[in-house]
Amino acid sequence: MGAGRTLVAVALVAISLVYCLHSLRLHLLIPKDEAIHWVSETLKHSVPLGDKIHSLINSKLAQGYADAAASKAKAQPEESLTSKIQRYKGSRTPYTRHIVAVGDLHGDLPNARRVLKFSDVIDEYDNWSGNVDFFVQTGDIIDRGDDTIGLFTWMDKLRGQATASGATVLSHLGNHEWMNMIGDWRYVYPTEIKTFGSVAARQEMLSSGLIGRSWASNYSTTSRLPLHPSLGPPNTPYPSPATLKHLHYSKEDGDFEVDIDFDVWMFNNHRKPESKDPLSHAAISFVHGGLSPTYKGLTPFPSKINEVAASLMRKLQRRQQPPPHPPNPYPGLPESATTEEKELYDSNGPLWYRGWAQDDETTACKKVDGVLAKTGTRRMIMGHTPDFNNIVSRCNGKIIIIDTGISHAYGGVLSALSIHYTVHPIGDDAEQKWVEREVISALYEEKRTMIVDEEREIVGDFQV
Repeated sequence: MGAGRTLVAVALVAISLVYCLHSLRLHLLIPKDEAIHWVSETLKHSVPLGDKIHSLINSKLAQGYADAAASKAKAQPEESLTSKIQRYKGSRTPYTRHIVAVGDLHGDLPNARRVLKFSDVIDEYDNWSGNVDFFVQTGDIIDRGDDTIGLFTWMDKLRGQATASGATVLSHLGNHEWMNMIGDWRYVYPTEIKTFGSVAARQEMLSSGLIGRSWASNYSTTSRLPLHPSLGPPNTPYPSPATLKHLHYSKEDGDFEVDIDFDVWMFNNHRKPESKDPLSHAAISFVHGGLSPTYKGLTPFPSKINEVAASLMRKLQRRQQPPPHPPNPYPGLPESATTEEKELYDSNGPLWYRGWAQDDETTACKKVDGVLAKTGTRRMIMGHTPDFNNIVSRCNGKIIIIDTGISHAYGGVLSALSIHYTVHPIGDDAEQKWVEREVISALYEEKRTMIVDEEREIVGDFQV
């Protein structure tokens, strides 16, 4: 009973002392930690139970120190990636890649020149500038204007100049190029036919002639452009046999399995800090219409689509050219066209699909990751469905639609898409750390609009 009263008395004394000291501390500006320590030492030597109170106070004091240190560490901002880049002193070399993409041109050479000039693809003399690594055009150069010959001839000239300087032009066939191959001339102007001389001359030029041969040799229906050369050159198929071998094998017999849907797993994990293959999907797909999530021939990408397209093109160009429609009946695909070739050209195929432009945002964003996973890409870029005011970005830049009605036939805005990609070394060279950054902008004659600006730290031995 006596001990209890003593404990209560000590507690009251301690509380009173702490209160008084707290007031005195505030008045004299004594640091809190020093005041607590002084009270602890005083109690230790002045009361019988002081040792226990001293121990209790010290434990609370230690916890306070720990909490303060944690709070201080948390309050200090993490070093920015820009700062890490600026501090780098190693021997590794940064890598950069600049891509410019342009949508539908539809027979308008003057407007095409204006776009390529303000996007720095060509110089003042309409020649290759040497300032971009890749120039991509997503199809529909033909129809609705009179400059078919001039545009395709100029594109081939730029292609040769780009190759000579170590750059690349990637050209695609749109639904209008395919319509003309089939004999569907609904959007061909009579004045444009006169630039060829006659209907027969135009048919020959687009089949066995200069333009037709260029289509067969230099144009694809879709493409996959890696952002980093460690993934291979443009149109390296995804998934590749090497990728399959690296990722998956059968536990039973050691054979590699090709039927596992590993691309979804890779896409969902490649951006994580611990990813073993952080650049697996560091690529962009280009196509005229769109890559439908229900299209059967997505993989391997883009080789499957381009193989089917090449087969159909041979059949169209080598057959006896039918009288064009109109005024003649619609000729349609050759009788020998396979199911895959028919699917290529239907509304769900890559030439005509408009779902990424027409679906509501929620629906589109739910579907897009599945297509990106299968095609080994981060984003898809397409033309075909125009917005006459601006380039359209959806789902945080995973879908970008670049048809803005450049041709005077539409009177839309002149535009181009610019992609700057960099991988910069940071830290100690032995750690193989890098900062990867993508900056994507919509370019117009009088302004530039940011679409994507993403950066992250990655680890790996990325050989150039």
